[in-house]
Amino acid sequence: MSDIKERKPENFIHNIIEKDLESQKYGDRVHTRFPPEPNGYLHIGHAKSICLNFTTAEKYHGKCNLRYDDTNPVKEDTEYVDSIEEDVKWLGFQWDERLWASDYFDEMYDCALELIKKGKAYVCDLSADQIREYRGTLKEPGKESPYRERPAEENLRIFEEMRQGKYRDGEKVLRAKIDMASPNMNMRDPVIYRIAHTEHHNTGDKWCIYPMYDFAHPIEDAIEGITHSICTLEFEDHRPLYDWVLREVGRWPQPPQQIEFARLNLTNTVMSKRYLKAMVDQGTVEGWDDPRMPTIAGIRRRGYTPEAVRDFCERIGVSKANSTVDSGLLEHCVREDLKTKVESRNVVENPIKVIITNYPEGKTELLSLENNREAPELGERTVPFSRELYVDGDDFMEVPVKKYFRLFPGNEVRFKGAYFIRCDRAVKNPDGSIKELLCSYDPQTRSGSGFEGRKVKGTIHWVDAASAVKIKIRNYDCLMKDDEEGGQSLNPDSLIETEGYAEPLLGEAKPGERFQFFRKGYYIADEKLTTEDEKVFNKIVGLKSSWKK
Repeated sequence: MSDIKERKPENFIHNIIEKDLESQKYGDRVHTRFPPEPNGYLHIGHAKSICLNFTTAEKYHGKCNLRYDDTNPVKEDTEYVDSIEEDVKWLGFQWDERLWASDYFDEMYDCALELIKKGKAYVCDLSADQIREYRGTLKEPGKESPYRERPAEENLRIFEEMRQGKYRDGEKVLRAKIDMASPNMNMRDPVIYRIAHTEHHNTGDKWCIYPMYDFAHPIEDAIEGITHSICTLEFEDHRPLYDWVLREVGRWPQPPQQIEFARLNLTNTVMSKRYLKAMVDQGTVEGWDDPRMPTIAGIRRRGYTPEAVRDFCERIGVSKANSTVDSGLLEHCVREDLKTKVESRNVVENPIKVIITNYPEGKTELLSLENNREAPELGERTVPFSRELYVDGDDFMEVPVKKYFRLFPGNEVRFKGAYFIRCDRAVKNPDGSIKELLCSYDPQTRSGSGFEGRKVKGTIHWVDAASAVKIKIRNYDCLMKDDEEGGQSLNPDSLIETEGYAEPLLGEAKPGERFQFFRKGYYIADEKLTTEDEKVFNKIVGLKSSWKK
C-alpha cells in the first residue's frame, strides 16, 4: 500500500482508485475491464478506452478483463471478435480473462426473476412506440403502463412463457418498475428484456429473450468482481440505473462503481461505428482496414505504431469535459516515434529527367548517404550516381516564384550527398511539357570532400535513372473534413495515387516495412498490396515542409 500512497495521481480516475485503496473499499483489489460489443471494428476512440483500462490495471498491479458484450445477437459477428483481439494485442496489452456476457445469461435471467418477485419488474404488452409515447418528455412526467400492477405470479408466468418462445418479437417486454416521473428519463421504467427469435453465436437457440445492455452491464461487472467500471461520458445518465440494478438485485455486498470519462473526439475524424460500417457497406472505402479509416485496423495498415497511439492517449489525458483534440497531435506522436526508428530513402514523384552534360558517359559512382541523420547508429547506404538522373517534379520551375531555391534555368543547387548542379536549359515536348533538364556539375563539390567554396541555398534529392525502381505511392489525407457549421463531409482528396521512382534498395522492401521518403514524409510498404514484383507504399504522416506551392 505504501508505494501507492506515494504516487501522484495522473488523472481523476486514478485519484478515485487511490482513495478506494486507502479506505480498503475493495481491499487491495483493482479490477477493470474493456467491454466492446462485437458489432464492428474498433476505432481510435476505443484505443483510448483500451489504454485507460489496461494501464490502470497495470499501474495498481490489478487485473483487466476483455469481455464481449454480446447481448444483441442480431448485429454481432466472429469477424469482429477476431479483429478486436488483434487490436488489443497490437496495442501491447494482454487480458487476464476473455469473457462473454452471454455466459451469464442464466444468472441474468435469475436476477430478472428476483426483481419480479420483489415487485421491481413487470411484463408490459405496450408496443415500442407506445412505450416511447408513455415515457413523457424532459419537461413532463411519463404515464404508467396499464400493465404496471400485474401481480408478481402473473409476471413470472408470462416471463417464463416469453423464454419458452410463446410470443412474437416485440409482443411483450420486461420492464423495471422504478419511477415514471423521474427527471432522469433512463429511470422511467426502462425495458430490461426483449424478445428476439434469433440464434446467438455463443448460446445457439437456447434463448429467444435477451437482456438489454443497461441491465446486463452492471450484472456482468458484479459477477466478474470488477471494482471500477470505466466508461465514456454518455453513460453518466445511465449510472443511477446501473446502481439501481445492483442494489435491487442485492447479491453483491460491495458492488462495482461506474466512473465516466470524456470520449475521444478528433478533428476531421468520424467516431461513429454505425457511420463507419455504412461507408464499408456502401463501398465508400476499401474495407474496415482502409488506411484512411480511423479504425485501429486502418491506422495499423496506414503505418501508425502502437507506441505512438499509446503516447497520444497518454498526452490527451482523461477528463470529465467533452472536447475535440486536433488530429495533428496524433500525427505528431507518430512522427516523434518514427523519426529515430526508420531509414531514409530517396523517392521522386512526377519525375523529371536530368542529364548532366559534362558528366562522363558510361560512368557510375557509388555515393554514401546517411540512413537517418537523427540516428547515426542506423549507419549509411550507398546509392548509384551517373549522367542521367530523375528529380522530383516539384523541384523545378521554369519561372520561379519568390524564395524558390530549387532548380530553374541558371540556378545552382546541391544534389543531396552528391554535387552542385546547375540547370542550364529545359528541353520541352511538343505539348510544352518538360522533357528533360540539361544541367552541368562541378566535380570539386562532391559531398564530404571538404570543399569550402561557394554556397547554394537549395538542396534536393534525386535517383539514378538507370537503376531506379518504379513504385506506387498512395498519399493519404483525412477521410472527412470538418466544415464551418460543425458538420463533416467526405474529403474528395483523401487518397491520391501516383507512381514514382525510388533508389534501388526500396525494391527489396517487405510488407509492413517503414521508411522516410526524404523531404516527403514517412511511408509503409502496404501489407496487402506489396509483392516481390510490385511495391506499394502508404503515406503514414508527412514532414513539415519549408515551402509549399
